[in-house]
Amino acid sequence: MALHSHPERRERAKRARPELLAALRQRCSATMGGVELEAVIARLQHNLYDIVEPLDVLYGERTDVIALVRRLLEVVADGLAERPERLRVLDRRREVDPVWFQRSRMIGYVAYTDRFAGDLAGVRKRLDYLAELGVTYLHLMPLLQARDGDNDGGYAVVDYRSVQRRLGTMADLQALADDLHERGMSLCIDLVLNHTAAEHPWARAAAAGDPALRDYYLVFDDRTEPDEYERTLPYIFPQTAPGNFTNVSGLGWVWTTFNAFQWDLNWANPDVFAAMLDTMLYLVNRGVDVLRLDAVPFMWKRRGTNCQNQPEAHLLLQALRGLVRVAAPGVLFKAEAIVAPEQLVQYLGAHERHRPQADLAYHNQLMVMLWSALAARDVRLASTALARMRPAPPGAGWVTYVRCHDDIGWAVSDADAAAVGWNGHSHRRFLADFYSGAHPGSFARGVKFQADERTADARTSGMTAALCGISAARQASDVAALEAGARRLLLLYSIIYSFGGIPLVYMGDELALGNDDDWAARVGSAQDNRWLHRPPMDWAAADRRSTPGTLEHRVFTELRRMGAARRSLLALRTGAPTWLKDTGNAHVLGYVRRHPRSGTFLALANFSDHSQHVSQELIARLGTHHLVPVAETAAEVGEQGVALPPWGYLWLTEP
Repeated sequence: MALHSHPERRERAKRARPELLAALRQRCSATMGGVELEAVIARLQHNLYDIVEPLDVLYGERTDVIALVRRLLEVVADGLAERPERLRVLDRRREVDPVWFQRSRMIGYVAYTDRFAGDLAGVRKRLDYLAELGVTYLHLMPLLQARDGDNDGGYAVVDYRSVQRRLGTMADLQALADDLHERGMSLCIDLVLNHTAAEHPWARAAAAGDPALRDYYLVFDDRTEPDEYERTLPYIFPQTAPGNFTNVSGLGWVWTTFNAFQWDLNWANPDVFAAMLDTMLYLVNRGVDVLRLDAVPFMWKRRGTNCQNQPEAHLLLQALRGLVRVAAPGVLFKAEAIVAPEQLVQYLGAHERHRPQADLAYHNQLMVMLWSALAARDVRLASTALARMRPAPPGAGWVTYVRCHDDIGWAVSDADAAAVGWNGHSHRRFLADFYSGAHPGSFARGVKFQADERTADARTSGMTAALCGISAARQASDVAALEAGARRLLLLYSIIYSFGGIPLVYMGDELALGNDDDWAARVGSAQDNRWLHRPPMDWAAADRRSTPGTLEHRVFTELRRMGAARRSLLALRTGAPTWLKDTGNAHVLGYVRRHPRSGTFLALANFSDHSQHVSQELIARLGTHHLVPVAETAAEVGEQGVALPPWGYLWLTEP
């Protein structure tokens, strides 16, 4: 579905432009005037086509689109009226510097509130710790009020306007946001767009017979249509939640992609769009800077497909972003789109013509390729797959990560594997076996997650330290293996800090924390081994970061050095392209970044148990021969080139 095939929609939007501008002006004039009002009108002018055109495609056959836009602008105006002055000032600063988030000073940290510091008040007390690490972007995992009991790790939300009671209140969240802003830090939280909990008031009203709220969800009277859809739908949790529909007594068959207690929203209903826009504005007016939009590939359904990555999902994001930008231009969208590489960059707006959607997206392909190279001791697949990816459009960017709260899905395409002479299916099985520790010689101590008997696919759970060999070495009291594991962890982080994007440190990785051995005994987690890699923060281990000779000191200090070096290098800003380079060595990953003010940056990473050589000819050809002193295990640099130690890395820049 391409917008350029509907020129009449742009003409319709153009004709409605004076009416819509006048409507917003009238609605806002009661609460603001002068320069501020003119700025709001200018923002609507700038974003108007990104609002009207996609809404016309989505809802034009169901409702009067111009009337719908007027209604949505009322929601925007109400959000503007409620937006605190301190946030309006922050908006203005970010309007002057619209790519503020692309600066090389941006370093992220991801944590569960309770596991990091108990509650939101506790997080406020730990901000010095984050500042010490160099963090400027804090992502707190799902903290909105979720259903009791099993809630998919907080992603089954019953109230978008309340914080989970055990974590604090919305006032506590606002206070945390204020503290972060005073330190030059940003706050990111999760907003689930695809579904609500079955206990959400919308769902309860639907189940009670309210026809308007029934239309908020995808509900079928019998199995006829669900059976047609199921023919092409995958199972997200094949072991614990097979199938995609749940029979709800008195209501019908409800679409439940993830779990029976998570009801998929009907985004074909414009009332759902309006309600979620209102929710977004409420949250950003509490001080949230980045909305991590969960499960966005699933938002639109189409019979005969896998109901992921449909064109309408992109149109929904485009229109939501345009409207939020009118009210809160300093707010970012981050798309949680863990999809095939060829479908990923579209969530950043890369289509047949640029259509802004999310400002940030997870570089899932980089994460998968790094773990693949680590297990195989071979970078050819990573170099090939990453080089084939389309770059992010200007004005958008990646978030790069080694681990996150979720399992690792082995998204290795058959085409990429074949390009280096490998079999994609075999390699995916190898990775699942290797990181579960089942493969001979594996150093990893992860576990398989949701193995699917239909496809023989499996995903992987485990903390970074467990997957890269640190946990096994500690258990065996093997000093040499511990050294290798530490180097692997730092190697991976050296790449996400320098590849291009906002690097995200997953809570505990800065201290090389291992798996939570008690995960299954904790309430509500026994059926989901992803809790293995969601351990409580070990503050005793954190105290050891100040004790030389400890592993915690080594890892924490090295990440701080990477951050300091990153801040000094303009070439490491988000938004510029990264070029993969042939190092002439299957064990050594090489890539280049450039900035007109600072010249060329070259990174080299050795994915091998042995030292590897990179010739001086290659380094000179790339124009880089000045060592950036960040690597603790320093490479040997001589006239003949560079000798990288096992699992070692090196950053080079022009003098």
